[in-house]
Amino acid sequence: MKRWEAALLIGVFCTFLFTSFFQTAETVTDLQQHVLRMHILANSDSEADQTLKYQVRDALLAESESLFGTDAPESREQLEAAAAAHLSEMETIAQRVVQENGYAYPVQAELVTMEFTERTYEDLTMPAGTYEAVRITIGNAAGKNWWCVMYPPLCIPVAEEVAVEDAQAESYFTKEEQDVLYHPERYRVKLKVVEWVKKWMKK
Repeated sequence: MKRWEAALLIGVFCTFLFTSFFQTAETVTDLQQHVLRMHILANSDSEADQTLKYQVRDALLAESESLFGTDAPESREQLEAAAAAHLSEMETIAQRVVQENGYAYPVQAELVTMEFTERTYEDLTMPAGTYEAVRITIGNAAGKNWWCVMYPPLCIPVAEEVAVEDAQAESYFTKEEQDVLYHPERYRVKLKVVEWVKKWMKK
């Protein structure tokens, strides 16, 4: 094989490789922009503070219909707007639980854009990255967190675990996004390469 032929083949291969990598990155970005998460941080990792965190979670979820209505939201933006309009109510509910359990921790409810690490529940893995979230902080917010996906409504709490509604995932996510959620091992290397390339290009 001549040198120019080899160079051409290498160029085609590299183009195909990086196109595949950036298509994966685009799919993950679209997925992240489609999701609204709930994030509750305990005051500390003590058993009492962790228990209190779950009590706050249960109270907020029990009031979800009164806060957000019974109709399924049509988009992340719609649910996010509803959450923004009810942050003070969520804060009041959480603060009441804290006080009823004999604590004086301050509570804050806010809408944030924040980084999440990769997290797996059952067969579904939400990739690491930047997400919109309803964030509830209790006291020093120095303890382990609890999170779930508010939109699409994928997860329901079962004690301290989360059960994933596979049918919901199929309804709300594209086939490409579902592949990322259910087969993360296929994409971790690609996403690391894309992250490295983006950092290198910024230099």
